[in-house]
Amino acid sequence: MRTLYLSAIAAVAISASAFAVETPITLKEGPGRAAVENLCGGCHSLDYIRINAPFMNRQTWTAEVTKMINAFGAPIAQNDANVIIDYLAANYGDK
Repeated sequence: MRTLYLSAIAAVAISASAFAVETPITLKEGPGRAAVENLCGGCHSLDYIRINAPFMNRQTWTAEVTKMINAFGAPIAQNDANVIIDYLAANYGDK
């Protein structure tokens, strides 16, 4: 009985970590940041931006945003896409 009780406590403790709160990602200040946070962050972690930044430039950010819209169906209007690309290229692009 004690083993069952300890197993139950261990299971609860392990499963509780699955509900841990993710640390908020703070992006660099700049025009377009709100669009990125709202439109990109609505589908995936904004951590992807910082992780991929060392490999990206305007051309690759354009391709990435286009892929999100065309392949994954991200509901982003073209004018918003341009704002997002400008922000990402200026703040997280290889210059």
